[in-house]
Amino acid sequence: MKIREMHVTPIAVADPPLLNAAGLHAPYALRTIVEIVTDENIYGLGEVPGSAATTKALEDAREVVIGKDPFQLNSIQRELLDRFGVDGVDSTDARGESPWDKRRHVHVYSAIEVACFDLIGKAIGRPVVDLLGGRARDRVDFSAYLFYKYEGAGGELGFGTDPAATGWAAARQRAALDPDGVVAQAKAMCDAFGFKSIKLKGGAMPPHEETDAILAMYDAFGPETPLRLDPNAIWSVETALREGKRLEGVLEYYEDPVRGQEAMAAVGKALDIPMATNMCTTAFDDLPGSVKVHSEDIILSDHHFWGGLRASMELARFCRSFGRGLSMHSNSHVGISLAAMTHLAAAVPNLTYACDTHYPWQSEEVIVGGRFEFDEGAIVLSNEPGLGIELDRVMLAKLHKQYNDCGLTERNDEIEMQKVQPGWKFQAMRY
Repeated sequence: MKIREMHVTPIAVADPPLLNAAGLHAPYALRTIVEIVTDENIYGLGEVPGSAATTKALEDAREVVIGKDPFQLNSIQRELLDRFGVDGVDSTDARGESPWDKRRHVHVYSAIEVACFDLIGKAIGRPVVDLLGGRARDRVDFSAYLFYKYEGAGGELGFGTDPAATGWAAARQRAALDPDGVVAQAKAMCDAFGFKSIKLKGGAMPPHEETDAILAMYDAFGPETPLRLDPNAIWSVETALREGKRLEGVLEYYEDPVRGQEAMAAVGKALDIPMATNMCTTAFDDLPGSVKVHSEDIILSDHHFWGGLRASMELARFCRSFGRGLSMHSNSHVGISLAAMTHLAAAVPNLTYACDTHYPWQSEEVIVGGRFEFDEGAIVLSNEPGLGIELDRVMLAKLHKQYNDCGLTERNDEIEMQKVQPGWKFQAMRY
């Protein structure tokens, strides 16, 4: 079996005006869809965060991938590394104090690897989870992911609202700018999807207000509902300690209140709260530092950013060996990523925390049958071959046109925030 074709399609999906440390989400979130087709007419799908640069990198990778045996992932990865280098970008594009990871090679390899796993599963009639070692669980729990937000639903509506919306669709467009709004959002999302744990994206409001929101949710939901707070590393150590003292005995974990492994370790040593990260330990090169200073208790995996499913399994083994808990990070995504996340989480015995997902904030889909349904906050693992999904080509074409029409070529929350607050600038340490 050989790879005959590789199709790369950027799409845009409606995204509400969600606030975070980097600024404001645009009306559309960008994703790039990869479809790999073999000479036996079997196809596999991958999905990664989108940008014009990522799309070009994936298109450049086509010359490496075409003609390869999809089972030979080591060979494909080695040639991609030879073609792009370690990160696929120059050193000036490393994360540094950027609000998010800008490496592209990990996206390129992740999209291609997931697509290969999908088609391999289809070729041999087994689900992807079986290719990763088999099931550790049949259901994968996800967590409600809350945001401070302005009123609006995103997409063509922009910051407008749809007066005909009901249920979560109505709640999804409401503003949430204070503790009462956050609690109302949490209740609506948990009622709609059955989530049993809750994460608040912080870094958008003054720290004491975000702590107030967590404490309000603790009062509303009780101690049986795990709560998480993620200020995206824009707090000082002093601020993180002050707010952390108010949250001891309340948080399931404290995710990236400060920037860097040394600062995370200092906060963790002073507080009786598990520390979690998706920012200070994000690559295998970071792991020695993690062990040296014990910068976190829990690492958030993400196959898009760690370089694929196999790399994520390696990360899980590290966590088991060095006593780290394991959770899973998310960004705005459609069902291809959700399927891959679910198969991966189902295969990792020590992934014991409910996974993050932005999926409730999105409303459009590129898979046949429409959007996944949550069962009491969980996705039930498919028994179908591969990822268990098929591509809706009509919707793919629609969302690709939406990408071309919306004019966005990369994520830039600072620019979007400046449309609402002129002169606003991202600060690596704001509070």
